[in-house]
Amino acid sequence: MTIRLEVADFVAVVTMDNAPVNAQSMEMIHGLADAFDEISDRDDVRVAVLTGAGKCFSAGADLKNRPDVSAPGATWKRNRAVRESSYAIIECNKPVIAAVNGPALGGGLGLAASCDIIVASETAVFGLPEVDVGLMGGGKHAARILPHSMARRMMLTGWRAPAAELYRRGIIEACLPFDELMPWAMEMARSIASKSPMATRLAKDSMRTIENMTLRDGYRYEQNNTNALSKTEDSKEAIAAFKEKRAPVFQGR
Repeated sequence: MTIRLEVADFVAVVTMDNAPVNAQSMEMIHGLADAFDEISDRDDVRVAVLTGAGKCFSAGADLKNRPDVSAPGATWKRNRAVRESSYAIIECNKPVIAAVNGPALGGGLGLAASCDIIVASETAVFGLPEVDVGLMGGGKHAARILPHSMARRMMLTGWRAPAAELYRRGIIEACLPFDELMPWAMEMARSIASKSPMATRLAKDSMRTIENMTLRDGYRYEQNNTNALSKTEDSKEAIAAFKEKRAPVFQGR
Protein backbone atom coordinates (compact mmCIF):
# COMPACT_ATOMS: atom_id res chain seq x y z
CA MET A 1 0.00 0.00 0.00
CA THR A 2 1.56 3.28 -1.13
CA ILE A 3 -1.12 5.59 0.30
CA ARG A 4 -2.11 5.64 3.97
CA LEU A 5 -5.31 7.36 5.11
CA GLU A 6 -5.88 8.05 8.80
CA VAL A 7 -8.82 9.99 10.25
CA ALA A 8 -9.24 11.42 13.74
CA ASP A 9 -11.13 14.43 15.14
CA PHE A 10 -12.42 15.45 11.69
CA VAL A 11 -8.86 15.58 10.24
CA ALA A 12 -7.68 13.16 7.56
CA VAL A 13 -3.94 12.61 7.13
CA VAL A 14 -2.97 11.22 3.71
CA THR A 15 0.59 9.91 3.64
CA MET A 16 2.43 8.98 0.44
CA ASP A 17 4.55 5.95 1.32
CA ASN A 18 6.57 4.57 -1.56
CA ALA A 19 10.17 4.38 -0.34
CA PRO A 20 12.69 5.75 -0.80
CA VAL A 21 11.44 9.01 -2.45
CA ASN A 22 7.68 8.51 -2.76
CA ALA A 23 7.93 8.27 -6.53
CA GLN A 24 4.52 8.31 -8.16
CA SER A 25 3.95 4.76 -9.30
CA MET A 26 0.63 3.93 -10.94
CA GLU A 27 -0.47 2.32 -7.67
CA MET A 28 0.23 5.56 -5.82
CA ILE A 29 -1.41 7.71 -8.49
CA HIS A 30 -4.63 5.70 -8.31
CA GLY A 31 -4.38 5.56 -4.52
CA LEU A 32 -4.22 9.34 -4.23
CA ALA A 33 -7.34 9.81 -6.35
CA ASP A 34 -9.18 7.13 -4.39
CA ALA A 35 -8.19 8.66 -1.03
CA PHE A 36 -9.34 12.18 -1.86
CA ASP A 37 -12.52 10.98 -3.53
CA GLU A 38 -13.29 9.10 -0.32
CA ILE A 39 -12.49 12.19 1.79
CA SER A 40 -14.96 14.24 -0.26
CA ASP A 41 -17.79 11.93 0.81
CA ARG A 42 -16.86 11.31 4.46
CA ASP A 43 -18.89 13.25 7.03
CA ASP A 44 -16.21 12.56 9.65
CA VAL A 45 -13.63 14.55 7.66
CA ARG A 46 -13.62 18.35 7.48
CA VAL A 47 -10.03 18.95 6.37
CA ALA A 48 -7.12 16.87 5.04
CA VAL A 49 -3.33 17.01 5.36
CA LEU A 50 -1.17 15.56 2.58
CA THR A 51 2.42 14.61 3.41
CA GLY A 52 5.13 12.10 2.56
CA ALA A 53 6.69 9.33 4.59
CA GLY A 54 10.40 9.64 5.36
CA LYS A 55 12.43 12.63 4.24
CA CYS A 56 10.90 13.22 0.80
CA PHE A 57 7.46 14.60 -0.06
CA SER A 58 7.48 13.18 -3.59
CA ALA A 59 10.19 13.09 -6.25
CA GLY A 60 7.60 12.91 -9.02
CA ALA A 61 7.25 10.26 -11.70
CA ASP A 62 8.54 6.76 -10.98
CA LEU A 63 11.25 6.64 -13.67
CA LYS A 64 12.53 3.20 -12.59
CA ASN A 65 9.17 1.51 -12.94
CA ARG A 66 7.46 3.33 -15.78
CA PRO A 67 4.56 1.30 -17.19
CA ASP A 68 4.64 -0.10 -20.70
CA VAL A 69 2.62 2.33 -22.80
CA SER A 70 3.28 0.72 -26.17
CA ALA A 71 -0.23 -0.73 -26.45
CA PRO A 72 -2.78 1.41 -28.30
CA GLY A 73 -4.46 3.79 -25.88
CA ALA A 74 -2.06 3.08 -23.00
CA THR A 75 -0.44 6.54 -23.03
CA TRP A 76 -3.81 8.29 -22.89
CA LYS A 77 -4.96 6.07 -20.05
CA ARG A 78 -1.80 6.71 -18.00
CA ASN A 79 -1.82 10.46 -18.60
CA ARG A 80 -5.47 10.67 -17.62
CA ALA A 81 -4.77 8.87 -14.35
CA VAL A 82 -1.87 11.22 -13.58
CA ARG A 83 -4.06 14.27 -14.19
CA GLU A 84 -6.84 12.90 -12.01
CA SER A 85 -4.51 12.42 -9.05
CA SER A 86 -4.08 16.19 -8.80
CA TYR A 87 -7.66 17.00 -9.82
CA ALA A 88 -8.88 14.80 -6.95
CA ILE A 89 -7.11 17.20 -4.57
CA ILE A 90 -8.17 20.39 -6.33
CA GLU A 91 -11.76 19.18 -6.61
CA CYS A 92 -11.92 17.64 -3.13
CA ASN A 93 -14.86 19.06 -1.18
CA LYS A 94 -12.64 19.54 1.87
CA PRO A 95 -9.68 21.95 2.26
CA VAL A 96 -6.29 20.26 1.86
CA ILE A 97 -3.04 21.30 3.55
CA ALA A 98 0.26 20.21 1.99
CA ALA A 99 2.83 19.42 4.68
CA VAL A 100 5.89 19.26 2.43
CA ASN A 101 8.39 17.31 4.52
CA GLY A 102 11.15 17.14 1.89
CA PRO A 103 11.81 17.53 -1.85
CA ALA A 104 8.69 18.17 -3.96
CA LEU A 105 9.83 17.63 -7.53
CA GLY A 106 7.97 17.39 -10.82
CA GLY A 107 4.69 15.69 -10.05
CA GLY A 108 5.45 16.19 -6.36
CA LEU A 109 5.44 19.96 -6.87
CA GLY A 110 2.20 19.50 -8.81
CA LEU A 111 0.56 17.76 -5.87
CA ALA A 112 1.68 20.49 -3.44
CA ALA A 113 0.41 23.18 -5.81
CA SER A 114 -2.96 21.41 -5.96
CA CYS A 115 -3.46 21.88 -2.22
CA ASP A 116 -5.12 24.89 -0.61
CA ILE A 117 -2.41 25.73 1.95
CA ILE A 118 1.28 24.84 1.68
CA VAL A 119 3.74 24.58 4.56
CA ALA A 120 7.21 23.07 4.26
CA SER A 121 10.16 21.90 6.29
CA GLU A 122 13.52 23.63 6.02
CA THR A 123 14.82 20.55 4.17
CA ALA A 124 12.23 20.86 1.40
CA VAL A 125 13.03 22.02 -2.12
CA PHE A 126 10.64 22.61 -5.00
CA GLY A 127 11.57 21.97 -8.61
CA LEU A 128 10.76 20.73 -12.12
CA PRO A 129 13.73 18.48 -12.98
CA GLU A 130 12.12 16.90 -16.06
CA VAL A 131 14.45 18.81 -18.41
CA ASP A 132 17.35 16.73 -17.05
CA VAL A 133 15.70 13.37 -17.78
CA GLY A 134 14.23 14.01 -21.22
CA LEU A 135 10.71 14.75 -20.05
CA MET A 136 8.36 17.69 -19.62
CA GLY A 137 5.49 18.53 -17.33
CA GLY A 138 4.37 20.37 -14.26
CA GLY A 139 4.59 23.89 -15.68
CA LYS A 140 0.90 24.71 -15.38
CA HIS A 141 0.72 23.45 -11.81
CA ALA A 142 3.83 25.44 -10.91
CA ALA A 143 2.45 28.58 -12.54
CA ARG A 144 -0.57 28.43 -10.21
CA ILE A 145 1.65 29.33 -7.25
CA LEU A 146 5.00 30.56 -8.61
CA PRO A 147 5.96 33.85 -10.29
CA HIS A 148 6.42 33.91 -14.07
CA SER A 149 10.23 33.94 -14.10
CA MET A 150 10.71 31.41 -11.29
CA ALA A 151 8.46 28.81 -12.93
CA ARG A 152 10.30 29.15 -16.22
CA ARG A 153 13.70 29.03 -14.53
CA MET A 154 12.69 25.72 -12.98
CA MET A 155 11.45 24.29 -16.28
CA LEU A 156 14.40 25.44 -18.35
CA THR A 157 17.28 24.74 -15.96
CA GLY A 158 16.04 22.16 -13.45
CA TRP A 159 16.77 24.59 -10.62
CA ARG A 160 15.33 23.66 -7.24
CA ALA A 161 14.02 26.43 -5.01
CA PRO A 162 14.63 26.03 -1.27
CA ALA A 163 11.56 26.23 0.93
CA ALA A 164 13.06 29.25 2.68
CA GLU A 165 13.08 31.14 -0.65
CA LEU A 166 9.42 30.31 -1.31
CA TYR A 167 8.53 31.45 2.20
CA ARG A 168 10.47 34.70 1.70
CA ARG A 169 8.40 35.38 -1.40
CA GLY A 170 5.11 34.60 0.33
CA ILE A 171 4.43 31.48 -1.75
CA ILE A 172 4.16 29.08 1.20
CA GLU A 173 2.74 29.74 4.66
CA ALA A 174 5.69 28.61 6.78
CA CYS A 175 9.19 27.13 6.60
CA LEU A 176 9.86 25.13 9.73
CA PRO A 177 12.32 22.71 11.29
CA PHE A 178 11.40 19.17 10.24
CA ASP A 179 10.08 18.18 13.69
CA GLU A 180 7.74 21.18 13.79
CA LEU A 181 6.14 20.63 10.38
CA MET A 182 3.36 18.18 11.21
CA PRO A 183 2.43 19.87 14.51
CA TRP A 184 2.02 23.17 12.60
CA ALA A 185 -0.03 21.49 9.86
CA MET A 186 -2.21 19.67 12.38
CA GLU A 187 -2.84 22.86 14.34
CA MET A 188 -3.95 24.58 11.13
CA ALA A 189 -6.11 21.56 10.28
CA ARG A 190 -7.80 21.64 13.68
CA SER A 191 -8.49 25.35 13.24
CA ILE A 192 -10.20 24.70 9.91
CA ALA A 193 -12.07 21.68 11.32
CA SER A 194 -13.55 23.90 14.03
CA LYS A 195 -15.33 26.02 11.42
CA SER A 196 -18.62 25.24 9.73
CA PRO A 197 -18.08 22.37 7.26
CA MET A 198 -20.61 24.00 4.95
CA ALA A 199 -18.73 27.31 5.06
CA THR A 200 -15.31 25.79 4.38
CA ARG A 201 -16.68 23.61 1.57
CA LEU A 202 -18.29 26.58 -0.15
CA ALA A 203 -15.22 28.75 0.48
CA LYS A 204 -13.00 26.18 -1.23
CA ASP A 205 -15.52 25.84 -4.05
CA SER A 206 -15.47 29.61 -4.53
CA MET A 207 -11.68 29.94 -4.55
CA ARG A 208 -11.28 27.02 -6.95
CA THR A 209 -13.98 28.17 -9.35
CA ILE A 210 -13.23 31.90 -9.51
CA GLU A 211 -9.51 31.38 -10.17
CA ASN A 212 -9.88 31.87 -13.92
CA MET A 213 -12.96 34.12 -13.91
CA THR A 214 -13.27 37.84 -14.46
CA LEU A 215 -13.77 40.02 -11.37
CA ARG A 216 -17.46 40.50 -12.18
CA ASP A 217 -18.19 36.81 -12.77
CA GLY A 218 -16.05 35.67 -9.87
CA TYR A 219 -17.65 37.99 -7.33
CA ARG A 220 -21.10 37.01 -8.56
CA TYR A 221 -20.23 33.34 -8.05
CA GLU A 222 -19.08 34.10 -4.50
CA GLN A 223 -22.31 35.98 -3.80
CA ASN A 224 -24.32 32.98 -4.98
CA ASN A 225 -22.37 30.74 -2.59
CA THR A 226 -22.97 33.24 0.21
CA ASN A 227 -26.70 33.05 -0.48
CA ALA A 228 -26.56 29.24 -0.46
CA LEU A 229 -24.63 29.21 2.82
CA SER A 230 -27.09 31.58 4.52
CA LYS A 231 -29.85 28.99 4.11
CA THR A 232 -27.95 26.23 5.97
CA GLU A 233 -28.37 25.18 9.59
CA ASP A 234 -24.65 25.87 10.14
CA SER A 235 -25.14 29.50 9.15
CA LYS A 236 -28.06 29.90 11.53
CA GLU A 237 -26.01 28.26 14.32
CA ALA A 238 -23.05 30.59 13.68
CA ILE A 239 -25.29 33.65 13.98
CA ALA A 240 -27.00 32.31 17.12
CA ALA A 241 -23.66 31.47 18.75
CA PHE A 242 -22.33 34.95 17.98
CA LYS A 243 -25.37 36.60 19.57
CA GLU A 244 -25.27 34.28 22.59
CA LYS A 245 -21.50 34.68 23.02
CA ARG A 246 -20.80 30.94 22.94
CA ALA A 247 -18.86 28.49 20.80
CA PRO A 248 -20.89 27.24 17.82
CA VAL A 249 -21.73 23.56 17.39
CA PHE A 250 -21.74 22.78 13.70
CA GLN A 251 -23.49 19.77 12.17
CA GLY A 252 -22.41 20.20 8.57
CA ARG A 253 -25.94 20.80 7.34
